[in-house]
Amino acid sequence: MSKTFSGKNIVKVLRRKGFVVDHQRGSHIFMHNLEKNISVVVPLHKEIKKGTLSNIIKKAGLTIDELKDLV
Repeated sequence: MSKTFSGKNIVKVLRRKGFVVDHQRGSHIFMHNLEKNISVVVPLHKEIKKGTLSNIIKKAGLTIDELKDLV
């Protein structure tokens, strides 16, 4: 994972994959996919850390290649 992703990038990708913004608390956006009943929390930071990014990808059911293509 050489490319860095911001929170805004991830929110944009998740919206394309059917997630909607549930609510926001501080700098964290809580997103939910009603069809798959999956919830994901995305921090709105300039750069998402590697572990956090991999956790978001796993929960959302994406791959890193899909994420790169959709950004």
